[in-house]
Amino acid sequence: MVERLKLSYSRHWYAYAMAAPVVIVLGVLVAYPLGRGIYLTLTDANSLNVGHTVGVNHIPDTFKFVGLQNYADVLWGQGSYDRFWSHFVWTILWTVICVTLTYGSGLGLALLMNRQLRGRTAYRLLLILPWAVPTFVTVFSWRLMLADGGMVNTLLGALHLPQPSWLEDPLAQKAAAILVNTWCGVPFMMVSLLGGLQSIPAELYEAAEMDGATGWQRFRYVTLPGLRAVSSTVILLGVIWTFNQFVIIFLLFGNNAPDVQILVTWAYQLGFGQQPRDYAQSASYGIILLSILIVFTTFYQRWLKRNDQGVI
Repeated sequence: MVERLKLSYSRHWYAYAMAAPVVIVLGVLVAYPLGRGIYLTLTDANSLNVGHTVGVNHIPDTFKFVGLQNYADVLWGQGSYDRFWSHFVWTILWTVICVTLTYGSGLGLALLMNRQLRGRTAYRLLLILPWAVPTFVTVFSWRLMLADGGMVNTLLGALHLPQPSWLEDPLAQKAAAILVNTWCGVPFMMVSLLGGLQSIPAELYEAAEMDGATGWQRFRYVTLPGLRAVSSTVILLGVIWTFNQFVIIFLLFGNNAPDVQILVTWAYQLGFGQQPRDYAQSASYGIILLSILIVFTTFYQRWLKRNDQGVI
């Protein structure tokens, strides 16, 4: 084994040298924080018993090792429904609704932009703007527009429609969060799916049209299969990003919307938004989130692979 490693290094030392900086950076920025987080989940660490420095005096760690108690408390402990499962159910609904809306809207816009329209380039630039603008600018703009006297309620009032309290009413808060997340996510879906549409050979559409296929049949049997690879990738990325979408909910509502908090924002609330800060519970939420996404990604990839084999 050692000889094989030496031989590999002697042949590919340049590749190892080029990859070393990336490995070091990933180790510092990913591996160490992940390992530290896993370790904290096995303790009762909080802001009161974690070591810190006051002036020239250093106070050492006093937290204790508790094993898997944090995981048991999160998943099955007293009040676990309100603390974990209610947020878990809303996180799943939030992810499914947002990914469905962003994918559906992005696909519709991609189909439209793939046509020979006058001013198509200008339309594409306008539709990409929500993606190009920094997320915090977009969220703060929507926060102003969704305020009680903002543009959205003013427009609804002019149309004699109800004017919800978008930033205060729990149901309206969820609708507002979905709206803003969809607005931010559609451009990515549109650009990705538009690239996939332009990679589908035109001969397939011509052959389908000559065989008498209707527009719906061409979409179902030519467009969707042609977008299979792109769609599987963007849906997976959309699920991961939406499941962990901290920025939009936090900047839109802060800590004042308990019913809208998804798992990642609730983990932040436990670790940084309360006193004492519960680092162990917050880290446990983070590891549970990571585990959920790993399981989902594994089954999703297997499902895609099985479907691809069935098609072949």
